[in-house]
Amino acid sequence: MTITKLFKDFLASEKAGGLILIACTILSLTSPNSGFGTNYHHFWQIQFAGQSVERWVNDGLMSIFFLLIGLELEREIYEGELSNIKDALLPIFGALGGIIFPAGIFMLFNFGTATQSGAGIPMATDIAFALGMLSLLGNRVPASLKVFLTALAVIDDLGAILIIAIFYTKTLLWTNLFIALGIFALLAVFNRLKIRNLIPYLIGGVAMWYLMLNSGVHATITGVLLAFVIPFWQRRRKVNFLYFGALLTQTGCFYHFADFCLS
Repeated sequence: MTITKLFKDFLASEKAGGLILIACTILSLTSPNSGFGTNYHHFWQIQFAGQSVERWVNDGLMSIFFLLIGLELEREIYEGELSNIKDALLPIFGALGGIIFPAGIFMLFNFGTATQSGAGIPMATDIAFALGMLSLLGNRVPASLKVFLTALAVIDDLGAILIIAIFYTKTLLWTNLFIALGIFALLAVFNRLKIRNLIPYLIGGVAMWYLMLNSGVHATITGVLLAFVIPFWQRRRKVNFLYFGALLTQTGCFYHFADFCLS
């Protein structure tokens, strides 16, 4: 099978993120238990634009990271490893297994106890950590396996987000959710009309993210939804999309840093 050049570039850039990830994992384990522990925790609670730094990382940078992953998956669906329906079914069923079996094992030991509501915790795959670790192995891991893991992790995470939204969200603001989905539908129409300008998609994506954030559903789902309404052919232009993808990749590396400092 042929792996697209952009996906190889994406994986190569993730090596730097993987190294940052390891360093920050060590930092996250040592800092809270050191003399700087109080300042360390206080930093993530600093308010910026009405939200804590921690919230901006979890709902902001993570959404951009999922946008990057979604763009790469879209390319693979159109002309890469996932363009064949049989190949695409494998990560889908793998993700379903990754949701059902961990939750089932958890319930096996916790059913009927006060902790049974925690079944949603083991469902999600930590996509940042998984890709970071695989990328550090370089050519020793087949690129097709990396594509498979990327697709599996994204589908698994989206499934977990939907389950959390349906079963764990106490207050769901349906108005904001429906408006966000309406914006998504409008952007999908723009896609079908082959509107080339990237600006309407970015403006619509920001609006959709804000509404999703204030609906009770985890805002990271916006990144994947936006990725799949941005026209695929748009990224074949020489300038803008390769630069845009590179910029998002660097943001993804920063996400590794922030995410594991919060751990």
